Amino acid sequence: MSTFNTNQFALEFDTESPKKIIERALEEFGNIAISFSGAEDVVLVEIASKVIKDKSQLQVFSLDTGRLHPETYQFIETVRKYYGIQIDIVSPEHQALEAFVKQKGLFSFFEDGHQECCGLRKVAPLRRKLSTLDAWITGQRKDQSPGTRNSVPIAEMDKAFGTEESPLVKFNPLANWSSQQVWEYIRMFDVPYNPLHERGFTSIGCEPCTRPVLPNQHEREGRWWWEEATHKECGLHAGNLEK
Repeated sequence: MSTFNTNQFALEFDTESPKKIIERALEEFGNIAISFSGAEDVVLVEIASKVIKDKSQLQVFSLDTGRLHPETYQFIETVRKYYGIQIDIVSPEHQALEAFVKQKGLFSFFEDGHQECCGLRKVAPLRRKLSTLDAWITGQRKDQSPGTRNSVPIAEMDKAFGTEESPLVKFNPLANWSSQQVWEYIRMFDVPYNPLHERGFTSIGCEPCTRPVLPNQHEREGRWWWEEATHKECGLHAGNLEK
């Protein structure tokens, strides 16, 4: 049973830099991993690679839904080589996904909503991975989605994937950062990023469910654009958020 007090940590570190938050998180937990997919996450990898002495101890994982853009797969490989780290690629359970596609086809989310598909391709694989960890680090920010993420703390007990018997701590070191701060950091330290960002993609997910945004559109408007804005969470974080 974890005795780590997330509320106390959040109070003490709320105004600290992401580097100090990550450094302390890595000190507190040996069995901890960074969830990696986008610009925010590679910033986490960049920071962690600077504070951890032995890169072989740096755990990073990425969800492969089977529907990512080719550029995203190339980006994952670029990050792996750039930092000299291993990235655990977590995939959906083959039989369940095969049965789903056989019954509903490859684009059922346009008619039925994205939750079922995301549940199979993202949530279930993530749950399987997180069951092996004591803590994880995400790139969530408060300003990513004002309707669902505006209260993201820098540390919390993960109510979506942890249990009373197996508690899971979740760190969000970039919670108080803006998109501008993320990109200032990327440019300052020449951090690799997904080339799709140069083509108007801001929040990048699966290829069928992601499109570029127009000037002055919010970054999440390019995700599941056919659905209401209040539904724009895939289930990876929604269990912890205020609805």
